[in-house]
Amino acid sequence: MSRTLPEPSIDELDLTAILGALVDPARRAIMTVMYRGPEPFDCSASTWCANLGVTPPTISHHFRTLREAGLTRTVVDGRSRNVRVRKEDVEKRFPGLLDAVLGHDAEGPGPAA
Repeated sequence: MSRTLPEPSIDELDLTAILGALVDPARRAIMTVMYRGPEPFDCSASTWCANLGVTPPTISHHFRTLREAGLTRTVVDGRSRNVRVRKEDVEKRFPGLLDAVLGHDAEGPGPAA
């Protein structure tokens, strides 16, 4: 049985939290790859670790920070985690923000979509 991890509602999305999450180059690279890729983005933590040169706990921290800022939705199904960008939710609260920050961002390091 799958479950969605806690995330802020659309009304609770906070611009400071979102920009704070995106200021980190690794998180911005993760978001850029997911923003441009298929949804839900299917990529193992080990692939992210290898491409970004970080440890599994660091990847876990980055994904948690993105989710807590309201940028991503994580659905846990057994040992699998499916993560997708909350494009529509963020667009409703802050129109044009993700495209402005991620749509024109240069391809950063990360798994190929």
